[in-house]
Amino acid sequence: MRIRGLLSLKSISFFSTLMAIAILFSCSGFEKVLKSKDYEYKYKMALEYYKKKDHYRYVTLLEQLQNVYRGTFKADTIDFYLAQGYYYQGDYLLAGHQYDMFRKTYQRSAFTEEAEFMYAYCFYKSSPRPELDQENTIAAIEAFTEYISRYPDSPRKAEVNRIMTELQDKLEEKSYLSAMLYYKIGDYKAAIVAIRNSLKDYPNSKHREEQMFYLFKASYLLAANSIESKQRERYQNAVDEYYSFISEYPSSEYMNEAKKMYDTLMKVLQNLN
Repeated sequence: MRIRGLLSLKSISFFSTLMAIAILFSCSGFEKVLKSKDYEYKYKMALEYYKKKDHYRYVTLLEQLQNVYRGTFKADTIDFYLAQGYYYQGDYLLAGHQYDMFRKTYQRSAFTEEAEFMYAYCFYKSSPRPELDQENTIAAIEAFTEYISRYPDSPRKAEVNRIMTELQDKLEEKSYLSAMLYYKIGDYKAAIVAIRNSLKDYPNSKHREEQMFYLFKASYLLAANSIESKQRERYQNAVDEYYSFISEYPSSEYMNEAKKMYDTLMKVLQNLN
């Protein structure tokens, strides 16, 4: 058992040594390409690394070659593959910039349509969760809209439509969360404005029933917390919101709570009168 264990350890050590040698030769081979003054050789190797999806190596080489071949027939390939490399390395900001420069520079390249799509797709990949600022989401929608207008028969049309729906849903969710945040912090006046705007922008929202209820509730609480001179008008506004709510959702899950608030505000209105 002891001899077998020693042999096993020697095998592992030998394998590790071979791996280290392989890595060393691999690195030294790339270093040789990197230091070469033969630009055609570098370009050829960059394409080989691209085929192997060795993103770090072909990006490193193409960055060296970008200015060398600028203005030549190889320039669009280098610039497009660079954008691809940045994208696959997860740098969507740099990739998006590179795709944008490409589509503006090479309007007749074989890669132009793909660059247009990927420019929009980088914004999509950078779009954050709904709670955060949605600047990139809006930019993605604008870029995909531009893409479809330029390529109405694109085979990616169905994919773009799916992505656009996803992005619109995210904006809708952002609108809903922002409006509800005002309610949660007790800023009922701002909540009323925000919920109304959200309902106007997204009339078919999946949150519509909940928003209609909280529009009524925010109106009720705003009136209840108002100075006496403003209460009558604000309670009346709350009554209007109640009727709007029940006319759309007469069997709502919020109906019991809504009815209790309505009964209370009607009593208050009678006293005020």
